Amino acid sequence: MSRVRIADTVLPPALVAGVLEAGCDEAGRGCLAGPVVAAAVILPEGYCRPGIVDSKKLSEARREELRAIIMEEAVAWAVGICTPAEIDELNILRASITAMHRAVDALAVRPGALAVDGNRFIPYPGIAHTTVVKGDARLADIAAASIIAKTTRDHIMAELHARYPQYGWDVNKGYPTAAHRAAIAAHGPSPEHRMSFRLG
Repeated sequence: MSRVRIADTVLPPALVAGVLEAGCDEAGRGCLAGPVVAAAVILPEGYCRPGIVDSKKLSEARREELRAIIMEEAVAWAVGICTPAEIDELNILRASITAMHRAVDALAVRPGALAVDGNRFIPYPGIAHTTVVKGDARLADIAAASIIAKTTRDHIMAELHARYPQYGWDVNKGYPTAAHRAAIAAHGPSPEHRMSFRLG
């Protein structure tokens, strides 16, 4: 497959033809603040939309464009969220998986299978799953989920920035940048910080 430019990349939509599969991915695992957000996306069988790739390879503007397209063209999509308090209680891995389960719970259409980014997952009751390492670069439904999860989380962090502008979440999105850590040192943690993480 020729991959001259990201915008021209076409990933296969699902693992098995004929199975209504939901791709699942999350955003925000490595952040110091804000929720972890997961998405589940079911694409039409044979779906082909150039540009739907790992959200980390896309500009913010392109992610927003593709978000609107995915929401319009997907069979179903949904998001699930775990709060910072839940992350502290569960640990980030279990919280990420819980958020994925919540996204699947919220789907308007029940899938026959799940394709999950990464190598760790807790089985969802009644639905078979496959974990796919670097799945957001290999399957279109996981890539679509990565785009929905990332853009949803960015919107949340923009709202939180308006309440806590001292941490620069409009720029760092809660990730552990030097400026973010310096702001925590200067102002202390906010209610949106994950207290189980190393904040300093």
